[in-house]
Amino acid sequence: MRPTSDATHALLRHLERVGFDGAPRVLGVDAEGREVLSYVPGQAVTAPAPAWGLTDEALRSVGRLLRRFHDAAATFDPTPYRWSHPAPAPFDGWGIAHNDPNLDNVVFRDGRAVALIDFDLAGPGSPVWDVAAAARLWAPLRDPVDTADVRRGRELERTRILVDAYGLDDAGRAAFLTALRDSHAWMCEIVRDGAERGVPGFAAYWTPGAQARQERARAWVDANAEAIAAAVGAA
Repeated sequence: MRPTSDATHALLRHLERVGFDGAPRVLGVDAEGREVLSYVPGQAVTAPAPAWGLTDEALRSVGRLLRRFHDAAATFDPTPYRWSHPAPAPFDGWGIAHNDPNLDNVVFRDGRAVALIDFDLAGPGSPVWDVAAAARLWAPLRDPVDTADVRRGRELERTRILVDAYGLDDAGRAAFLTALRDSHAWMCEIVRDGAERGVPGFAAYWTPGAQARQERARAWVDANAEAIAAAVGAA
């Protein structure tokens, strides 16, 4: 349990009430003070990534799952709760963002994304904030030198596949590039801060090599900004 667990649990209970089947259910807290969630059957795309998790159809299903999540969360009121990392302005308006749609936080069955897990970073945020983060991770929008699988060289094509499958509107497409840059910097800061505070997962990840990869990703996005905007159909 964390100071923000009440917020996370309220969101998950809302998703259950509105019939969204793509998230764990809150079952309670055990005698040792640990939250208990339902098990979501399936497979996540963990390293080394299996071929089925890198297909275009898998990517489309991620876009559709994100859209269903945002639609289900749209009627949830986040204002009474304390959230760990709300999205910054101007992406802190309407909606709830998962904030960490990484490959290993999406559960698949039969090659199709069916559920999101790991809601600890969820909080108020515009849908495009999540879509941009998902594109950064799934396309992936980073220097191709750091991609060693079949996605390499198809970054822009896969980004378009994702945003089309999600059904991102014109306003979202126009804001996509800014959301991409800001969400990348935002997540790097969360990980850096966590590593400095000794949070185990963040501390293990935030090595000099990881920092160099993130800097290459930032530089690659800057160098390809016009092509990324064109790929998503920004006006």
